[in-house]
Amino acid sequence: MEQLDARPSSFSRVTITELMIPSYANFGGKIHGGILLSLMDKVAYATASKHSGAYCLTVSVDTVDFLQPVEVGELVSLMASVNYVGNSSMIIGIKVISENVKTGLVKHTNTSYFTMVAKGEDDKPTTVPPLKLETKTDIRRFVEAIYRKKFKQEHTAYQKEIKKNRDPEEIKRLLAGERCEVGVLRMI
Repeated sequence: MEQLDARPSSFSRVTITELMIPSYANFGGKIHGGILLSLMDKVAYATASKHSGAYCLTVSVDTVDFLQPVEVGELVSLMASVNYVGNSSMIIGIKVISENVKTGLVKHTNTSYFTMVAKGEDDKPTTVPPLKLETKTDIRRFVEAIYRKKFKQEHTAYQKEIKKNRDPEEIKRLLAGERCEVGVLRMI
């Protein structure tokens, strides 16, 4: 296997800025979350592809926190960096800010983590360069990504536990204090 030279996160850091136009608004007059997700996917792709030098696919999106609404007319900037690399995968951290150009008010509106996988010419996962950690921030982000991966694995196991078949008496106890009606008791 070919040894790849490590690349710092600064090598592939990407910022995309876009004006939020009326056609991006939802029924409430705020920018639709789907628009922001699409922009986040673009910046994650650009960052991952730049680091890996390969075509990349989005594998998962972990925690998209919508912290504040984005308004029509604001400039939205999405700042992305590679926070962690595995063999063929990369975790891309994304921070989204919006700026009201009239008032100068800048808001941190979103944070998200995208897991991207690099694909080779054979359409199979391909090895990506290691990440060169140059700053305390780089180290912190890499370590946080390790913990995030660990918690995600534990969460996946927990989700399997949630979905297993339950004892009818346990189901009745769980439903007793909830705001629901069970129309067909034979289901339990």
